[in-house]
Amino acid sequence: MASTLDEALQRSNLSQSNQMEMLTFRLTDNQLYGINVFKIIEIVECPRHLDRVPNSHQAVKGVLDFRGKALTVIDLSLAVGLEPCNFQGELAYVIICEYNRTLTAFIIQAPDTLLTRSWSDIHKQEGIRSLSLVAIAYADSGEAIMLLDIEAILADVVGIDRDLSHVTVSEVEGAGKGKHLLVVDDSRTAILLMGSVLEKMGYTFAAFLSADKALEYLEKEHAKVDLVLSDIEMPGMDGFTFTRTLKEHPAYNHFKIILHSSMSNPSNQLKAKQCGANSFVAKFDPASLSEEIVRLLAQA
Repeated sequence: MASTLDEALQRSNLSQSNQMEMLTFRLTDNQLYGINVFKIIEIVECPRHLDRVPNSHQAVKGVLDFRGKALTVIDLSLAVGLEPCNFQGELAYVIICEYNRTLTAFIIQAPDTLLTRSWSDIHKQEGIRSLSLVAIAYADSGEAIMLLDIEAILADVVGIDRDLSHVTVSEVEGAGKGKHLLVVDDSRTAILLMGSVLEKMGYTFAAFLSADKALEYLEKEHAKVDLVLSDIEMPGMDGFTFTRTLKEHPAYNHFKIILHSSMSNPSNQLKAKQCGANSFVAKFDPASLSEEIVRLLAQA
């Protein structure tokens, strides 16, 4: 029991030191890829047979019964433009992950190892325009680890809700008049999705792919900003560290801050509060996001 508690505390403390723990794995190109351990529920052998889903994306290979729930199974290799995984003829594995309060199963070729890396050692590759790649880290051997933009992959394969129908018209129309937001997220897809919601509400906003770039913007334009909306998992500086940095700065500590993440577990909500964020909203819930922005700006 003591070792289990120690491990839980160690993982919890990663968020206080700008670090993340990742599982590395191989796809059909034998390249090393990585995913945040906190998003993983379980890893199991992939069944040789999956029930197909009619009229689905080619990367959707069927559904998997996981503890009484039917999960969409996505061939991660095919989803990023590689050769499909031959899970019907060879041993393959399924990583079951939670994104945006939904469980999804991803077929991989083989899991590799667990690594802990500082976010400062995880680099955004500005010259690479692949929507499925968000950053690069390195294994102890020096081999590159490709960190995938799972949000972009899910948006492409299964779609993401952008609907504001659950928000009353009076809350949306004119809510953003005269208000300027700072949006920080390492995923271009996430920025596009959030931007479409903010535009519908009439907000102006500046968007950046890293906390470092956002801080450079604030040095000159902080007087414009009414609210900050930031992702948590980001190369260079994560959202928790970014929030603490803002709260410790005399010119920025009055900002209302919403942390926005696909990892919607209670632990992340608690950490968001501990680092000084005013609110936590799970991705991608446009109704909850818009309501929370309106609420916090009304307080301001």
